[in-house]
This record gives sequence, C-alpha cells and structure tokens, in this order.
Amino acid sequence: MSSILTSLGRTVLAGFVLLVLIVFALGGNFASVELPFLFRWIHVMVGVMWIGLLWYFNFVQIPSMPKIPDEQKPAVGKVIAPAALFWFRWAALFTVVSGLILSVLNGYAHQAFTLQAPFRAIGLGMWIALVMAFNVWFIIWPNQKRALGIVAVEADVKAKSARIAMLTSRLNTMLSIPMLFLMVAQSHNTTWFVIVS
Repeated sequence: MSSILTSLGRTVLAGFVLLVLIVFALGGNFASVELPFLFRWIHVMVGVMWIGLLWYFNFVQIPSMPKIPDEQKPAVGKVIAPAALFWFRWAALFTVVSGLILSVLNGYAHQAFTLQAPFRAIGLGMWIALVMAFNVWFIIWPNQKRALGIVAVEADVKAKSARIAMLTSRLNTMLSIPMLFLMVAQSHNTTWFVIVS
C-alpha cells in the first residue's frame, strides 16, 4: 500500500481503480453512463481543484508568507507556488471547458448565458466563473510570473505585480462564494429561484 501512496500518479490511478470496483460492487454498469453525467463529474472534480487551490493561496500561503523566515521563502516562491499555480490555472481552464460542454449537453447553454428563466442562477454563476478564469489566466498568472521571478523584472515591478496578483486572487475568492452558491442552488434547490423567474 505504501508503494501506491508514495506516488501521486499511482495514488490517483488507485482512486480510479477503487471507483470502478465500487461501481461494479454496487451493480453499476459503465455502458449506461450518460455523457452529461460524465462531464458533470469532471466539472466537479476539476472545480474542486481550482477553488481548493484558490482558497489554499488565500487562506494558507498568502497569510503565512510574512511568518516565513527570508532564507526559507525561496522554497515557496521557486518550488511550491509555481507548481500550485500550474495546477491552479489548468484546473480553472478545465472547469470552464467542462462546464460549457455540460451546459451544451444539457441544452441550457443559450438560456444560461442570456440569463433567461429558469437558468438565471446558473447563468450568473457561469458568467462569474468566466470572469474568475479570465483573472487567473490574464491577470494573476502574468503577474505571478513577475512576482516569482519566472520573468525577470526590476524589484519595484516585482512588488507591484505581487500586489496585483494577490488583490486579484482575493477578488476571485470573494467571487467564488456567490458563484458556488449559484451553481449548487440552481442544480439542487429547484424552488430557490422560482420567485425571480
């Protein structure tokens, strides 16, 4: 077991094998898996990674950096942050893409994007998620590259970039709260938005 758990790749693979075993044990039939369900599952998985990393940055890394001795900060800036930002930005992209595919497969993409009833809530959640993904790729990531020294810049530009990345990340944290509520409420609380429809 430790040989599985000491490797992230083997751990993830074991998770998928475990899933298959559980599905078969419960009498499931993979031939009956519907495409919209598959994309919903993918959407939730990568969405958890995206928002989980967003909250890691804002609840753990950013507040902890001032407490870390200067000689230890390069470990975060050169190793941990770039790796986390890699998964963060790709999870954001795959969350958006899988969500768009899901909305098309379920036939509500147009109504959601144009904020028509009964898809206003999820549509607004989708627009917020698009803003957040834009922020990840076009504001946070370029500024983090400068702040972390991936792209060489002067010290004042580095400091300004770090602040812009942090403030935009905080904006995304704020936006994630209504976005998550709107997504879940639309899908799992069918009476919540009846009045606004």
